[in-house]
Amino acid sequence: MNWATQYAKQYTTFEDERTRPVRDLLNAIPLAQVRTAVDIGCGPGNSTEALIARFPEAQVSALDSSEDMLDTARKRLPGVRFELMGAQDWHPTAKVDLIFANASLQWVPDHATLYPRLVSNLEAGGVLAVQTPDNLGEPAHQLMRKVADNGPWAERLVDVRRTPRNNANWYLELLRPLCKSVDVWRTTYYHALPGGAADVVAWFKGSGLRPYLAPLTEEEQQDYLARYEDAVRVAYPALSDGTVLLPFPRLFIVATR
Repeated sequence: MNWATQYAKQYTTFEDERTRPVRDLLNAIPLAQVRTAVDIGCGPGNSTEALIARFPEAQVSALDSSEDMLDTARKRLPGVRFELMGAQDWHPTAKVDLIFANASLQWVPDHATLYPRLVSNLEAGGVLAVQTPDNLGEPAHQLMRKVADNGPWAERLVDVRRTPRNNANWYLELLRPLCKSVDVWRTTYYHALPGGAADVVAWFKGSGLRPYLAPLTEEEQQDYLARYEDAVRVAYPALSDGTVLLPFPRLFIVATR
């Protein structure tokens, strides 16, 4: 399987669950009206769709670094301008009222530079709204690394390392001097996955497993996933009906310039 062209399909398998944090973040934005907004790391367009529903009068643009994701987003929302671009390459010619980034900035390094630059592209009173997974300490992620280190692919996957995540204190100290208000909170969602360990694997195929699978052949991918599923089955015991509860912590930031 060519994983580079399957991310969008895999990601949307659990779209309802993935969109719940989008709605929670949107509901926390303290703006009654938005004229211009950008969705950074829009994925398959589910976050952009929710953003438009929340602020229907806004002129919304969106960007993502995956052409596969953008193909899906453009079919979903043909009236929106989608651009193939990473967050680090976004340099707008005019300031905007809202910068929205749901589950995307964790892929981008150097937040000490990135976040202040994003804030600088806001109008006075504008909002930076960000949600990032805060789950690198969870068994699901720890097991990705363990399987990578203990298979025939170990040398090829040795450089797959997650960008370290910063905590709420770090972001508060970074953004307070730049903003008139900063709201930071952490929520753990518990996703009930009826397919058990197989569903946990399917969930992360569209996100966290991508860097591990990309360097592997199709046969190696299947071997890696089988080992990973076996490990997940032990780490996440199923309930009596086979359902697995997947805890998923997420960090939210709403900063007003």
